[in-house]
Amino acid sequence: MHSALNYELVARCSVTKARAAVLQLPHGPVPLPIFMPVATQASLKGLTPSQLEETSCRLCLNNTYHLGLKPGQATLDAVGGAHKLQSWPHNILTDSGGFQMVSLLKLAQVTEEGVRFLSPHDGSPMLLTPEHSISLQNSIGSDIIMQLDDVIATTSPDHARIKEAMHRSIRWLDRCIKAHKYPERQNLFCIIQGGLDLELRRQCCEEMVARDTPGIAIGGLSGGEAKTEYCKVVSTCTSLLPEKKPRYVMGVGYPEDLVVSVALGADMFDCVWPTRTARFGNAVTSTGTLNLRHASFAEDFRPVEEGCTCTCCRPTSEGGLGLTRAYIYHVAAKETAGAHLLSMHNVHYLLSLMRQIRGAIIADRYPAFLKEYFVKLYGGDKTKFPDWAVEALGGVGVDLMED
Repeated sequence: MHSALNYELVARCSVTKARAAVLQLPHGPVPLPIFMPVATQASLKGLTPSQLEETSCRLCLNNTYHLGLKPGQATLDAVGGAHKLQSWPHNILTDSGGFQMVSLLKLAQVTEEGVRFLSPHDGSPMLLTPEHSISLQNSIGSDIIMQLDDVIATTSPDHARIKEAMHRSIRWLDRCIKAHKYPERQNLFCIIQGGLDLELRRQCCEEMVARDTPGIAIGGLSGGEAKTEYCKVVSTCTSLLPEKKPRYVMGVGYPEDLVVSVALGADMFDCVWPTRTARFGNAVTSTGTLNLRHASFAEDFRPVEEGCTCTCCRPTSEGGLGLTRAYIYHVAAKETAGAHLLSMHNVHYLLSLMRQIRGAIIADRYPAFLKEYFVKLYGGDKTKFPDWAVEALGGVGVDLMED
């Protein structure tokens, strides 16, 4: 396939499968590994485009399903795409729309033709095909577009259905490739399916790699499966994927998941979690998640996290707001400002974490970084380290329990 991206490998970890790279996209370079905030309806909840830009974000997500419903394809074509619609000068990735139609709507039916569902607005029957998904994404104008895939929960006991979905996703990729009108400026990524069956995942990798799309995603995870099983799928797939293409694990965003998944060879991640949890008063920090609605923070005049350079935490002398945990406690329960400020902090935290990860890979000290990260997160108590993380990192040469 024609590719509108360039993947430049910068460094490899000498122990794990972690990589650092630069992904050149139509709207500028993106450092990898990267976490991508989710701006579902062309808006990151709680942040203006300029505030999102301040977090250092250079690649965010829009949702094809939601933008296809509102403002709709005609409006997107008239305005010239989602970049202009939301005044975002940097890169955008869109999902295919299929996941929402299967996960959010009870009355959805998947056939070879596509996904049939009832409109959430007026209950009228609708159909999303691979061709229509690509047409919508062509109108959105995103830098990375995703194939329509057949998504099955990893916890499904129906192995025959999981196998069917994997093979259908391959066939739908062929239809997406054929329908894609602008390969010279939009990069189509395939999506590896196969549930928790490693043999199905291997078969899917082989078929998808043969289609030579500009990038490759590992889909169908973070659906409630055990973290040990998740790690096995990610590690199995990354070992079979090309060295010089970006690898995107879809829907992953907890900090521990990110640091482990990078060690397993993944480059790109997304999740609504940092902004969603902010709306419940939760702040993401290097020592865990703090619920700032708790009364214990009412007279805590420290920043959300010491040393954090986000707009919320940064002192006024350095151009920030210099706000405290006590202030967030004051506004988090009833004022929308609390969710906005925590969204700024949480998105900044995850992007900063990815920069630290990247720096550690380039310096070839990622195993040491991993140990330091888990020690700080769990207050030095190694008995609290999650077994799944210890096992997964042990599989790529890092003994978390070793001093």
